[in-house]
Amino acid sequence: MSFISKFIYFKIFNWQIQGTFDPKIEKCIFIVAPHTSWWDFSLGVLTRNILGIEINFVGKKELFKPPFGWYFRWMGGAPVDRVSKEKKVEAIASIFESKKVFRLALSPEGTRQKTERWRTGFYYIAETAQVPIIMVAFDYGKRITKFSKPFYTTGDIEKDLPEIKSFYKGVLGKFPEKF
Repeated sequence: MSFISKFIYFKIFNWQIQGTFDPKIEKCIFIVAPHTSWWDFSLGVLTRNILGIEINFVGKKELFKPPFGWYFRWMGGAPVDRVSKEKKVEAIASIFESKKVFRLALSPEGTRQKTERWRTGFYYIAETAQVPIIMVAFDYGKRITKFSKPFYTTGDIEKDLPEIKSFYKGVLGKFPEKF
C-alpha cells in the first residue's frame, strides 16, 4: 500500500510532506485544518499509508453497524454514542485509556463549511487524556502536508489556542473561501 500511496501522492498529485512525526508517539490528537473538501480525507489516508502509522477517527456509532461497520473499524474508526447523555470529551478520552495505540485525527472546524470559530473539543480531549496535539495542515496552495512538533496543553486555552492556530497562518485549503 505504501508504494502505491507514494506514487499517487508524490508523482500524480505532486505533493510533498514537511515536518516529521515520531512513530514512537502512540497516543496523540492530530488536528487537521483547513478542512474544506472531501479530498482532505483522501490526502489523509495517503499520508497515513506513506508514514506507515495507524491514525484513527471517531464516528457516530451507527456507522459501525453492519453492513459497513467492519470497514470503518478497519480504517481506524472508533464508535461514539452521539445521542446519549454521556459527555463526549470523557467518552473519547476513555478510548485513549483502552487502547495501546490511538492517534485521533479531528478537524477543529467540525465541518467543511466556513465557520466563525473552531470547536475546542480537541483541546479538552488532549487535556483529559493527557496526550499531545499535533497540528497537520493540508496546504493546497503549496501542495504540502505540514506536521508540527507535539504540542502539550498548559490548561490555559486562551493562551494555547492562538499558538495552535498560528501554525495554520498562510495555509490554503482546497476551497480557501471556506477557511
